[in-house]
Amino acid sequence: MTTSQNWNMDSVFEGGSHSETLQVHIKELDTLIEEILTQIQEWDPKEDSPAFSALASFLENREKIGNGLSEAGTFARGLFSANTKDSQAAKVVNQLSAVGSQMSAVETLFMKKLKDVPEKVWDTLVSTEPFQTSAFPLEEKREEGQKLLSEKEEKIIQKLSLDGLNGFGNTYQTIVNSVNVPYEEDGKTTYLSAGQAANKLTGSEDPAVRQQLLGDWEKAWKEKAPLFADTLNHLAGFRLQTYDLRDEKDFLNPPLEYNRMQKETLNTMWDTITENKPKLVDFLNRKAALMGKEKLNWADVTAPVSIGNYEPKTYSFAEAQTFVTTHFGSFSQEMQMMAQRAFDEGWVEAEDKEDKRPGAYCSNLPESKQSRIFMTFSGSANNVSTLAHELGHAYHSHVMRDLPALNRSYAMNVAETASTFAEMLISDATVEAAASDEEKIALLDSKISRAAVMFMNIHSRFLFEKRFYEARQKGLVDEDQLSAIMEEAQKEAFLDSLDTYHPTFWASKLHFHITGLSFYNFPYTFGFLFSLGIYSKAKQEGKSFETDYRNLLRDTASMTTEELAEKHLGVDLTQSTFWQSAIDEILTDIDDYLALTADRV
Repeated sequence: MTTSQNWNMDSVFEGGSHSETLQVHIKELDTLIEEILTQIQEWDPKEDSPAFSALASFLENREKIGNGLSEAGTFARGLFSANTKDSQAAKVVNQLSAVGSQMSAVETLFMKKLKDVPEKVWDTLVSTEPFQTSAFPLEEKREEGQKLLSEKEEKIIQKLSLDGLNGFGNTYQTIVNSVNVPYEEDGKTTYLSAGQAANKLTGSEDPAVRQQLLGDWEKAWKEKAPLFADTLNHLAGFRLQTYDLRDEKDFLNPPLEYNRMQKETLNTMWDTITENKPKLVDFLNRKAALMGKEKLNWADVTAPVSIGNYEPKTYSFAEAQTFVTTHFGSFSQEMQMMAQRAFDEGWVEAEDKEDKRPGAYCSNLPESKQSRIFMTFSGSANNVSTLAHELGHAYHSHVMRDLPALNRSYAMNVAETASTFAEMLISDATVEAAASDEEKIALLDSKISRAAVMFMNIHSRFLFEKRFYEARQKGLVDEDQLSAIMEEAQKEAFLDSLDTYHPTFWASKLHFHITGLSFYNFPYTFGFLFSLGIYSKAKQEGKSFETDYRNLLRDTASMTTEELAEKHLGVDLTQSTFWQSAIDEILTDIDDYLALTADRV
């Protein structure tokens, strides 16, 4: 078992952010993009050979470029995430954005060419290999091509996005890197990076420390709120202007289409969750009582609760590795072996240090046939869950390695399915193995708190973003308005059950400032509940479900979400039945928690 908490990036490109090998790689991508642009410009969809050899050649090169960009992007973004003062890494990230923009122009032309394929020819094409396997994603691209503007207009949008949409996304990260939060310990004041402060904010066992840190955290983001308001307004404004040019009337349609799900499914999910929130409030109120408080504050929701003499377990990184691999193996030997490989080969960056960006993510290395996982590990049970979560993402990529690139482009909602499934393997195992009621209470608390985030915190993000976009359509929204909208959304989502909220959450949460996708929120809740449904089935069927689960993951980019659920689970996502059955898993946990803690308040 490796004890290193740092990932191995030299195995990808040697030399760090100054890697000469990386620059050679990028130049090769530039050359290939020029070639593929010529290919697609010269391709006449009405006169391709009966075997569609020109299109097949284009798709082969397209896959090479996509894999190459992903490989380089994971490397460069990873270096910058681990050391936000690495200015050269930031330059390489920007360099790759420019290369990606060139490829976006190719992709736009590709989609526009697909829409020009005559219907009869199209029917023949998608019934012939190698295209038949990718018929669904090809059809998606053809439909998207019908919504695009002219080639020249789309090229202008893409070029402007480099210093517009992407530029403001990069500016946000630069501002975040300057955020420092004061932290007092043993009479000494130190300044924490955003990532370190976020860990202490939710991981500290002392309510007084959390209360103090929450105030300092809020103040730190409020000081720079005007700058963050600029980035958020311009990110949203760029999107809305683009939607308007493409005659897209509803700003929710693009994220829904990206996630391959119907609005009816989304609405049914949120409505069913809202109907069940009073039981979650019972949990929050009981947790507050156990902490000696009338109500929880924003930071208390996911904080550990101390019961009697029980102290929340902390883990060394080596212990976390063993715990995760062991319990992955209880369901799938393949998951266990992949996780062990991740640790042995240095896929994970986990060191708790300054100058790291906050958050956690998993990024694919398709050429190396590996992944890289970024997080900050401080030893809490939540950190172990995060590790399992990100390894779940890696497993999803792992089982799809042999599929065509078009069939590996799964959406965020089903991407969260694999990660959340992996996380639940860990949380359930710990609850079942609890050695005392105190330990079981603490573990159930962590598990249900995670559900509270999915049902309430993330709902508040969705409500905020929807209302922000509605306001942004009418003009700029200043920092005070943004904070007011955020706090109102938090109070609504939590049924006003907290005593302190986080009005500048719109600034501190990276997800609102991501350039590639708006509404980076509801897919998490979808994935969580979808996983609960799948996990329930896995518990019923045992290890025999491993193959079915693997097949479901492999299909995640080859059909709509509703079709995926119907094919592999036999359920209708537009009806409340499936969602309620998944929520019932959490309600059972809440009943157990309330019973175990009834005589402790």
